[in-house]
Amino acid sequence: MADLGYIALLLAMVASAYGVVTSLIGGIRRDELLALSGRNALYAAAGLVTIATVALWYLLIANDFSIDYVASHSERALPLFYRFSALWGGQAGSLLLWGFMLAIYGAVMVSFIWRKEPRRGPYIVAILLAVQFFFLALNVFAANPFDRLWVLPDGSTTGAMFRPEGAALFVPADGSGLNPLLQNYWMVGHPVFLLLGYVGLTLPMAWAVASLISGQLDDGWAKSVRVWVMVPWIFLSIGILMGSQWAYMELGWGGFWAWDPVENASFIPWLTATALIHSIIIQQQRGMLKVWNVVLAFLSFWLVIIGTFITRSGIIDSVHAFALSEVGPLFLGFIIFTFFGFLALVWWRLPDLESDTELDSMLSRESAFLFVNVLFIVAAFVTLFGTIFPIISEAVTGDKIAVGPPWFNKVDGPIFLAILFLMAVGPLLGWRRTSPEMLKRNLAFPVAFAIAIFTLLLMMVTRRWVPLVSWAVSALVVGAIIWEFYRGARSRRKATGESWLTALARVMARNQRRYGGYIVHLGIVFIAVAATTTTSFQHNLKASLQIDESASLAGYTFTFIGLDQEPGPNHTSMVANVLVTKGNETVGVLRPRMNFYSAISGRDQGPTTEVGLHTNLREDVYIVFNGWESNGQLGAFEFFVNPMMLWMWLGGIVLVIGATFALWPIPKSAARRVRAPVVAQPAS
Repeated sequence: MADLGYIALLLAMVASAYGVVTSLIGGIRRDELLALSGRNALYAAAGLVTIATVALWYLLIANDFSIDYVASHSERALPLFYRFSALWGGQAGSLLLWGFMLAIYGAVMVSFIWRKEPRRGPYIVAILLAVQFFFLALNVFAANPFDRLWVLPDGSTTGAMFRPEGAALFVPADGSGLNPLLQNYWMVGHPVFLLLGYVGLTLPMAWAVASLISGQLDDGWAKSVRVWVMVPWIFLSIGILMGSQWAYMELGWGGFWAWDPVENASFIPWLTATALIHSIIIQQQRGMLKVWNVVLAFLSFWLVIIGTFITRSGIIDSVHAFALSEVGPLFLGFIIFTFFGFLALVWWRLPDLESDTELDSMLSRESAFLFVNVLFIVAAFVTLFGTIFPIISEAVTGDKIAVGPPWFNKVDGPIFLAILFLMAVGPLLGWRRTSPEMLKRNLAFPVAFAIAIFTLLLMMVTRRWVPLVSWAVSALVVGAIIWEFYRGARSRRKATGESWLTALARVMARNQRRYGGYIVHLGIVFIAVAATTTTSFQHNLKASLQIDESASLAGYTFTFIGLDQEPGPNHTSMVANVLVTKGNETVGVLRPRMNFYSAISGRDQGPTTEVGLHTNLREDVYIVFNGWESNGQLGAFEFFVNPMMLWMWLGGIVLVIGATFALWPIPKSAARRVRAPVVAQPAS
């Protein structure tokens, strides 16, 4: 099976290289047969990469420990659930999964657009296959998941596809197991959705580059590419939220976002992709920002590659980055080559990228979109700078100096607050220009709503200006959303006589992109409010408790009532039982735990924590178990009370619902029917 997988990778490389050449020649000569041959090479490469991926899955599930990757990332006692997810638990497997996802994405998109894009189609295929070739080359030459284990004459072991001189095949009795931090249900889904987002951002890049090569730079490409931006953006959003939930539940530090390099590597392209989603609307509506959009499409992909280089090269330390490996130099070369290649294309086509119109007024919807875009890009590059600062400092001073969460919060916080403000004001502005009277009329309710919320919170909650300003701006966004939904439903109700709910449903169905965007904005507000509240008002206490001893925090009482030992399939859990009460009411018994994983060789892999959690709409009660002494009579704990944390995860769900609604194909016929009000006829 390993031979089959490796041969499939080699053949996929050949098919990809062939497809790049034939597609480019077919596009330049407008030779339909060559273009079709290139397209078929893409389908063939997709099938071959699928075979290789299935082969590795089979080897993992079958516990074939003669394969280096299987021996390093699995074990006999590992549950089937995690053996399946071990495919993306290591460098080589996750790169193979990347290639597999790109193959499927490419095959699906090309099958949809081939007949509609006779000029751009061959170039899109060429770009997709060029990226595919790069990732296949990584698997074949730098991180081969099908390497076998060999014993060298000196007794050491090594992984190689073919037998080194004097070596003998080595089949260990068991593997060393999957990284304990990855043995969590959130970590099963998080990398998959993250990769679906990362890999999917290759598609708009391919559209942009193909448009530059073919010279088809009309506004139609912006409309066509929208769905291929939105789909990976949704997946990337889900992946980021899942990763945040994993960090919250598994790392036991009481937070949800630490500005870790791996977290930032996913967040940075999310920011630029979000900017692209907004700016293609301007190109569709006004024929503006043509250069900006092709740059954003490329930039989102390019920043994915930079983030992947940072996290896979070993040059920056992170709790969930990959170790130092041979893929780093290859990624760096790819980053440099694609950057200068894209610059050359833009320079070549720059005369064809002039805007059809100019900005008429600073007080207009397109200007608000433009300002939001600028802020997204500034946030992305500020975050990138902070992430790579250890590399810069080492190059300049010889020492790696990392910037922490306080720096990111101080720099990025005001930028995100400004984005929130424009989220409220932007939709209330008209295209081209907005009169002061129209602006006052549209802002009246949102501003009044925000002032009311601000005043109420000032009187009843706090006088700290940071959360108050954040809540007030969030309230302004909510007020604007309510006003827009009300105006849309009122207008249709006047025209049709429908009920409020029917009018709202039909106006939403008729304007999916617009109202889906409002729902996304509402989800962002939930996340912003939760993040502001929990970071501003988190309660924290470290305590060591004897059995039946109690500690108090934020109105809660925590009583340690005993320690249990529970065996797992490949680990042992030490579970602390903590009775939680509030006043005279019993909240429940929370059971934080420490999991101890041991490799077959007896090498202790160290414990992981799983928190005890009680959650509701108001706050989370969160307990971390850090250890014990005196045969379990004394336990070390850290207690947190995190206000409004549930709203963060609810906000993520609302965000995904809104984006999905904006894309979901709803028949327009019913939404477009407008029934004129019935007029009574005079009696004859």
